Amino acid sequence: MKTIKMSIIGLGGRGTWWLGELLKMEDVEITAVCDKFEDRMERGRKMCEDRYGRDVYGSTKWQDVVNRDDGSEAVMITTYWNDHVKIAIAAMKKGKYAAFEVGPAQSIRQCWDLVRTYEETGVPCMLMENCCYNREEMTVLNMIKKGLFGELLHCQGGYQHDLRGVANSFSRDHERAWHYLHRNAELYPTHELGPIMTYLDINRGNRLMSLNSMATKSRGLKKYVNDKFGPDHPFADADFRLGDIVTTTIRCANGETIVLTHDTSSPRPYSRGGRVQGTCGLWMEDLHALHIEGRTSGEVWEPMEKYWEEFEHPLWKKTKAADFTGGHGGMDWLVMRAFLEAVRRKIQTPIDVYDSATLMAVALLSEESISMGSATVAIPDFTDGMWIKREPGPKSIFSLSEVDDSIFEGDVEF
Repeated sequence: MKTIKMSIIGLGGRGTWWLGELLKMEDVEITAVCDKFEDRMERGRKMCEDRYGRDVYGSTKWQDVVNRDDGSEAVMITTYWNDHVKIAIAAMKKGKYAAFEVGPAQSIRQCWDLVRTYEETGVPCMLMENCCYNREEMTVLNMIKKGLFGELLHCQGGYQHDLRGVANSFSRDHERAWHYLHRNAELYPTHELGPIMTYLDINRGNRLMSLNSMATKSRGLKKYVNDKFGPDHPFADADFRLGDIVTTTIRCANGETIVLTHDTSSPRPYSRGGRVQGTCGLWMEDLHALHIEGRTSGEVWEPMEKYWEEFEHPLWKKTKAADFTGGHGGMDWLVMRAFLEAVRRKIQTPIDVYDSATLMAVALLSEESISMGSATVAIPDFTDGMWIKREPGPKSIFSLSEVDDSIFEGDVEF
């Protein structure tokens, strides 16, 4: 396969991990690394030197990397959330595909700027929403496309994860902690909403119309800081704006409803709380179970395992993604391979600019809704009406808008 030259900007924990994974890929060449902290940047250069046996360009200024004429075709952006969109826009203007990690944009205008940049340059970008490529979510997608759930009515999901430990990193400019201090919003909607958008054909015959959000009081993180570190901790008296549990409801153009939950400041096991309900069936992620009319006998649950052999998504069957290094059970590897395939073939990314803008806007709009007493807020149509009848995307084994079993026949390049 053709070697793809790319650079990486942002070498914190996630960025350094991604650099390590990219350096394992024989068809990827890292041309430059960047982080605003020099020690992190130099660590990245050392990782590249160990892999390639030569120096690789490094800088503490992202502009130097984006503007550098080194043959790079793509930029991976793993910086703070606030910087994702502006760096992606700069990369696209230089003709480089932009991949950026999850997290909200900083304004609705940023979302529109991203869309307009794509429409002006024709250079794709992709929010790296890895949960769209998780094994169970992709199997559910395959079952939906094959009609097992009938007509969809309702979906749920959440980012429900005990992240109180972020308090341990407050001294090193920890981004999530600073957002908790200053924002009351559905801060991290994309893990649950990404797969739901694929189930409901959002931006491809359907769209998100409006939302409203409400938040509980904020108690968990402050209690954790005081219990763990005592009254002398710099944030022992901090007033965290983020409510411990944020609930967001969304209405879709075709009549479906969605409920999202953000819950990261209380003791709990991890859960994305996936639920898909249609006229013929129901899936509950926390139970790893289904109830399918005509297949399930009586008012009982059936284990998800019963459906793997028949309905596991062919991408997972073909690649055996869990056998690869890549984190999160293989879905990280798949989302990166999906992006790289688009770069190699010079085609649209499976999560495109309209999807990326929609996903990132939800956090901003939930913040607006909460600030106005849970008022209903309109969700922009970033496609400018194209969602009603969009041309299908390129045929790809990584497509999230269709499941075409025929393209998995024979040898598949991934």
